[in-house]
Amino acid sequence: MFQWLSNWILDGLKHSPEILLFLSLSLGYLIGGIRIGKFQLGGVAGSLLVAVALSVFGVTVDAGVKAVLFALFIYAVGFESGPQFFRSLGVKTLREIFLALFIAVAGFITVLVLAKLFHLDKGLAAGLAAGGLTQSAIMGTASDALTQLGLSPEELSRLQGNVTIGYAVTYIFGSLGAIIVCVNILPKIMGREINDDAIQAEAEQLHGSLLLGSGQNFALSDVTGRLYRITNKVNQTVESLEKVINGISIERIKRGNRIIEAGPETILKAKDIILVVGHRDAMIKATDLLGEEVNSAQGMDVVMNTQDVEMRNTRYVGQNLTQVLSSDEVMKLKHGIYLIAVHRDGQPLPLNNDMVFKLGDIITVYGTDGDLRRVVDKIGAPITKSEKTDWIFHGLGLVVGLIIGLIVIRVSGIPITLGAGGGALLSGLLFGWYRSLHQTVGNIPTGAVQLLKDFGLAGFVAVVGLSSGLQAIDTIKDQGISLFLIGVVVTLLPMLLGIYFGKYVLGYKNSAVFAGALAGSRSANPAFGEVLNKAGNSTPTNSFAITYALANVFLTLLGPLVVAFV
Repeated sequence: MFQWLSNWILDGLKHSPEILLFLSLSLGYLIGGIRIGKFQLGGVAGSLLVAVALSVFGVTVDAGVKAVLFALFIYAVGFESGPQFFRSLGVKTLREIFLALFIAVAGFITVLVLAKLFHLDKGLAAGLAAGGLTQSAIMGTASDALTQLGLSPEELSRLQGNVTIGYAVTYIFGSLGAIIVCVNILPKIMGREINDDAIQAEAEQLHGSLLLGSGQNFALSDVTGRLYRITNKVNQTVESLEKVINGISIERIKRGNRIIEAGPETILKAKDIILVVGHRDAMIKATDLLGEEVNSAQGMDVVMNTQDVEMRNTRYVGQNLTQVLSSDEVMKLKHGIYLIAVHRDGQPLPLNNDMVFKLGDIITVYGTDGDLRRVVDKIGAPITKSEKTDWIFHGLGLVVGLIIGLIVIRVSGIPITLGAGGGALLSGLLFGWYRSLHQTVGNIPTGAVQLLKDFGLAGFVAVVGLSSGLQAIDTIKDQGISLFLIGVVVTLLPMLLGIYFGKYVLGYKNSAVFAGALAGSRSANPAFGEVLNKAGNSTPTNSFAITYALANVFLTLLGPLVVAFV
């Protein structure tokens, strides 16, 4: 009975690789969450290790699954960071260029020296570079370069087979080692924690403003509501009182047991209870002028709402805040409406008198539904908050990215391409930037973005482990552990040298930004995912996106160079 049950389970697993995929994620995150001192493996690395262990079941996972998962991850990363990425481009990105170039050169020299020391042939050396540096494209460029050497068919087949062997043995630690270096070793060498530096970098980007997370609110809100019993300003109209105390609006009046609508000409009587809404500094003045504050009064609850509006009214574009607020049209409209915030390219702007409005600015206003309806159309287009994803927009974004990844440019016979990952990243950056300018399209909830990133990356590495793990284990048994250990050196040495080069020569101070750049310089997507988890925000993405694009070119060129010089 036990034998039958065991065979039934094994047979089921072989025909249902999705079970092992999700088991890899579940156990991987469980193991990755274990902390030993300050060291923590992380869910992505944990999923990779568990998947390698589960590869002994000999399952086959379609390569298309891996491609889809990675495309979802890298597109979501690009989309989230598009506005900040394009704003950060400039002279400052030179250090990312030099870091990516340094890692590529250091990787090439490391492979070359080790190949000479251990008498590796051209095929094994190229596979070593592809796996140890986790750049699969090296396999293609190296195999193509081997065909140009005029070798016999037998020798060519042997060397091209060795490319695959070298790659299979070294790729697993190539991914895992990059995670350890970026997440655990780099912060120790820098003497700074990734999360702390990510918070600091975000604060600098926001010019000292605080970015609230989901469910967070300021303890001292700028706009507040109070109830007052009129004792001082008797027999004055609502309009005249609001002019005396600039920055407030009277929303409702209770006289005896009756609720009275607060029109401009409504006259206030002694003992009227009024609901006043306004800026906190104006409310302090109101307390002294109106009378005593009342804790509560039946029927005086008014629902207030916050609405984001995309600026489309060209009448206000190019004018500063003072000019807009003092214009005749706005003076008539602004009763009961409060300007809460202005965002441009996803970043909050300081609400000072010199702030100039531009097309596409996101204006956040606060007021009753009636007041908001009166004003919103005068500003532009309301942005509807939704829990639904605009798959028309994002589906097109993924299609565009994957098509970009198909483009191949040959330089001196060497094929150069961004690949599906680079194309999806570029498309995500472009579509994220466009969404920041036109927020009425391309909606995707924050939780959905996070799911795409988490599931996309962890699922991707799990598929890699399930597909390649058994081959790597078998190859190590046949070839001995020496090739694996050589791969460890190829993975670690260029990155460690890169850390010191980045710290002392390029002048990296922020460990979150540096970790993103280092992961990108190695095309180390799993490492980048763990860096993002440690950071807690998207700060490392800008530097990663630049070095990742460059690494796809620089590292791909190593294939022909290794074949030529080994």
